[in-house]
Amino acid sequence: MSSQSLNRICPNIMKGIVVVLVVMAFVLAGCKKETKAAMAAPVIPVMVADVMQQDVPVQLMAIGNVEPYSNVQVKSMVTAQVMTVHFTQGQDVKKGQLLFTLDPRSFQADLGKAKGQLAKDMSAAANAAVQAKRYSALFKEGVVAREQFDQMQSSADQFEGVLEADKAAVEASKVNLQYTKIYSSIDGRTGDVLIKAGNLAKANDLPLVVINQVEPIYATFAIPERHLADVKKYMGSGAMKVQASFSDPSVPPAMGKLEFVNNAVDPATGTISMKAQFPNTDRRLWPGQFVNLNMRLTTQANAIVVPSQSVQAGQQGTYLFVVKGDKTVESRTVTIGTQYGNTLVVKSGVNPGEVVVVDGQSRLVPGAKIEIKAPSSQQQQNAGAAKPQQDAKK
Repeated sequence: MSSQSLNRICPNIMKGIVVVLVVMAFVLAGCKKETKAAMAAPVIPVMVADVMQQDVPVQLMAIGNVEPYSNVQVKSMVTAQVMTVHFTQGQDVKKGQLLFTLDPRSFQADLGKAKGQLAKDMSAAANAAVQAKRYSALFKEGVVAREQFDQMQSSADQFEGVLEADKAAVEASKVNLQYTKIYSSIDGRTGDVLIKAGNLAKANDLPLVVINQVEPIYATFAIPERHLADVKKYMGSGAMKVQASFSDPSVPPAMGKLEFVNNAVDPATGTISMKAQFPNTDRRLWPGQFVNLNMRLTTQANAIVVPSQSVQAGQQGTYLFVVKGDKTVESRTVTIGTQYGNTLVVKSGVNPGEVVVVDGQSRLVPGAKIEIKAPSSQQQQNAGAAKPQQDAKK
C-alpha cells in the first residue's frame, strides 16, 4: 500500500478512536452520577406520631422530700432507771399509750416525805393559830403587851406560808412520780428504742424514742420565685392538687393538695418553699423519701401537643422534623410550652394533624427520604401506660 493511501486512512481511524473514547467517558460519568445519587439519598427508617390537639393541665414540677406530719422526741422528765419498755421498735402507737415505766421508788419516798412534812407543819400551824387567838384576847384585856401579841400573830402567819410551800412540795413529788410512766402524745410510728430497759434515763437528756406521725404526711418542695404569681393566682379557685410519683413505675402515684406556702422567698436560692399534704393511708410515702411532685395549676384548653422525644435542640433553638406527603421530611423551628407527662405543648411551628418524627432524627437532614417503621411492643406498652397516668392527674 502506498504512503498516500496510509495518510488518508490514519486520520479516519484516529477520529473513530476519539469518538469511541468520548462516548465511553460520557457513559462512565453517567454511571458515576447515578451511583453517587443512589449513595447520597438512602431511605432512612423512622418512627412517627401525629400532632394532637387536646386539653392539657398546666402544672409545676419539683422534687420533694417527705417529712412526718408531726415529730415527737420522747424524753424523760426525771432521772431514773428504765424498768420496762411497753412496745417494740417500729410499732404503731396511739396517743395516750404507755411507752416506758421508770423506777418509781425514790419518787414514792419523796412524796411520803413531803406529805409527812406537810402534816408536821399543819400541826404546828394549828398550835400557832391557837396561841395567836389567845394572845389577841389577852391583849384586848390589857394583860399582855402589844409586842407579845404581834410576835404570836407573826408566828401564825409564817406557818401559813410554810403550809403553802409544803403543799407545793407534795404536788411536785406527785408530778415527778407521774413522770415515771411515759405515754405517747401522738398517734404515730415508733423508731429505734434508743435507751433500753435497765439503763439510766436522765432528765431532759437523750430521747428514749422518736415517734413520727405518717398519716397524714407532708412533702416539702421549692419552686422558682417566678412561678409564685401563678400559684397565688390559682390558689383562690380551690384546693390545688399535687401528685407524688415514685422511681418505681409500678407504684401508682399518690394524690394530695397544697397545704402551705412560705411567707418569704429565700434570697440565697431565689425559691420559695411549700408543703403538700397527703392522706397516706396506704403508707406509700415515708419520712425522708424523695418523690417527684407535679402541682396542677389550671387546664389549657385545645393545646397543640407532640411527643417530647420528637423535639430536638439546635443552634437556632428547638426544632423537629415534619413528614411531608412525598415521604420526605422538613425541619421546623418550634416554640415549646409546658411539659405534661411524655408530651410537650407547642406554641407555634406545627399544626394539628401533621406527622412528626419521634425516633431516628439523628440521621435526618431536610429533604431526606424516610420509611415509616412500626413501634416495638415495649414502646407500645409505654405509650399505653401513659394514658392511665394522665387520667390519674385529672
